[in-house]
Amino acid sequence: MATYTVTGGAGFIGSHLVEEVLRRGHAVRVVDNFSTGRRENLPASGPVEVIEGDIADPAVARRAAAGVSVVLHQAAIPSVPRSIEDPAASHRANVEGTLQVLLAARDAKVRRVVFAGSSSVYGNAAVLPKREDMRPHPLSPYALQKWVGEEYCRLFTELYGLETVVTRYFNVFGPRQNPGSPYSGVISLFVDAMLAGKSPQIHGDGQQTRDFTYVDDVVQGVLLAAERPDVSGRVLNVAAGGRVSLLDLVHALQAILQTTVDPILGPPRAGDVRDSVADISEAKRLLGFAPQTPFADGLRMTVAWFRAKTATRQP
Repeated sequence: MATYTVTGGAGFIGSHLVEEVLRRGHAVRVVDNFSTGRRENLPASGPVEVIEGDIADPAVARRAAAGVSVVLHQAAIPSVPRSIEDPAASHRANVEGTLQVLLAARDAKVRRVVFAGSSSVYGNAAVLPKREDMRPHPLSPYALQKWVGEEYCRLFTELYGLETVVTRYFNVFGPRQNPGSPYSGVISLFVDAMLAGKSPQIHGDGQQTRDFTYVDDVVQGVLLAAERPDVSGRVLNVAAGGRVSLLDLVHALQAILQTTVDPILGPPRAGDVRDSVADISEAKRLLGFAPQTPFADGLRMTVAWFRAKTATRQP
């Protein structure tokens, strides 16, 4: 039985990784400061150790890395608007936190670090789909910070021999995504609003497109990146490989929820990317990655989870 550390393990993606690692028979160490992660996302039983603390604190990072085989580094402030409003706090979480994880992993002789990258590094690339060999063009502090994290991973592999793999996420969605903030993922915000009979807010004309990827498929990709040999030093897109406009997303939700509530269109947000879709051929070739969840199925499962959560909150 191996031990995996999941930073940000009480968060949306991190908690799904914790669940799957446990299902595969391994032990898990969760590191989270619970600023956005939720204790209710963690399993009630099983070989789980929880360290509450800030991963940018060197002492916390050393505890996180001690004696583990793999670090799945998910901890971040994953928000373009928040990074624009408060770049210093975003930098600490996204850059300093990553550096401390890599230093601790190097010193603890961790076998591999898998870093949660972001498709935001591509910016408004003129060519679609977006490939890993494209030159990054970040449009926000968050995107820049994620690119810096990638570069730190590359350097730690080249200079110190620490195995690292970067998994670039696109628009991940699914159960446990928190809609409680205006910075949350668009699907969670839309579902939460429409369940309440409210109009979802679209920043722009609604024709912008996203590569929506169900969380179970992301978990599959991350764990393949943790396990497969001969992929150290690589950057790989982990996504569904399809495009859905925000207006089409609303229409799909209207059909599932059987509602006619329409969206409200507003001005575009600074730092937002217009169109995004991943070329996932490298992840398929090197990892054997194969998304299993069609968008429509993932959306139905997500709505079902939100409905169940809403029902439990009713008096």
